[in-house]
Amino acid sequence: MTSVESLLTRVRSLAADARGGRVVLGMVGAPGAGKSTLAAALAAGLGAADAVVVPMDGFHLAHTELERLGRVERKGAPDTFDAAGFVSLLRRIVARDEDVVYAPEYRRDLRNGVAGAIPVPRDVPLVIVEGNYLLLESPPWNQVAGLLTESWFVEVDEDTRLERLVARHVSFGRSLEAARAHALGSDQRNAVLIADSAHRADLRIDLSLTVER
Repeated sequence: MTSVESLLTRVRSLAADARGGRVVLGMVGAPGAGKSTLAAALAAGLGAADAVVVPMDGFHLAHTELERLGRVERKGAPDTFDAAGFVSLLRRIVARDEDVVYAPEYRRDLRNGVAGAIPVPRDVPLVIVEGNYLLLESPPWNQVAGLLTESWFVEVDEDTRLERLVARHVSFGRSLEAARAHALGSDQRNAVLIADSAHRADLRIDLSLTVER
């Protein structure tokens, strides 16, 4: 059984091996798997001076652009993100050529990303990048894995994942029926695609078996 403390120990070891360089940890998983919660817990355990979380969700295409492209109902699919922009940001984070790099943050209440919301100072040694498609093999997503120091695939039992996902959709205004339809439709197709990339991860973490310590 894995504990959060043991994962923190692994992260600290990665940082030590970097010998003053930067560690970029990729946290991958299907919607509702718990990767955002785990990333936040690890960052909190290390402290703001040592870790920052950069979510891939900040690169959602604007809602108006999704409407123009006819992709609103598939929001969350790989082609509803600015993947090339995400790769460019990761390259800047890895390079550490700038005093601070600003990452966007997705705001669900606005249904859009907000630019410049997350500062990544040069001296922060650990950047946890979390998102669905960090291990996809289709371009330009296939450029992401090579920019990561290590990648972790986060999963949980399917009933729990779907329950969380439906509750999330309801909390942002969908009816229960619409939330279930979306979770079992577009979201599920994305989840299958994400699961197919799990073999590329350096570590697989089943949060159903993870204990808090």
